[in-house]
Amino acid sequence: MSHSSDAPDHAVRAVTAGRPPELLPVGGGVHLRRRGSADAAALNAAVIANLAHLRPWMPWAQHVPTLAESEQIAARGVEAWEEGTDFLYLLGLDADPAAMVGAFGLHSRIGPGALEIGYWVHHEHTGRGLATAAARALTGAALALPGITRVEIHCDESNAASAAVPRKLGYLLDRIDEEAPTAPAETGRKMVWLTRG
Repeated sequence: MSHSSDAPDHAVRAVTAGRPPELLPVGGGVHLRRRGSADAAALNAAVIANLAHLRPWMPWAQHVPTLAESEQIAARGVEAWEEGTDFLYLLGLDADPAAMVGAFGLHSRIGPGALEIGYWVHHEHTGRGLATAAARALTGAALALPGITRVEIHCDESNAASAAVPRKLGYLLDRIDEEAPTAPAETGRKMVWLTRG
């Protein structure tokens, strides 16, 4: 799991001129689709069902979200897409479009010319390569946007499952930043992975 914005983030955002596709085929029976306001209840239920899975790594998963909070987060996500600062997706099953098996995003919180991929996958669907496949699709979509020359994935050094995603995709480990831990399992050593090129 890489820090995905399912909670408010008040960092200064760069603006991207283009927009990625609202539907991205991933393969393996799954797809990414743009997250909208109508997804708030499903996202709320998925987060609650995965709190034990998410709490070790996600600062925003330390309390049970109310439906009202999820509705506010979903609305902010729609605004961010329109503003060109963040592009939030749900990972869905091709055979069951209503199913939500993960949340992914392209985030402009790392400055101009770059986007960071954040993600988490439902605990019942981990270990199948879904995060890697979805991050591959998002990497291509991000690099196709005007002005985007770099994609990053950030994760704590102790989060081996999350670090496996950029490693499998051929990202380079650029550095390890020392930061105060924000979630219970974090060491405070944040790995910063970059696309090659």
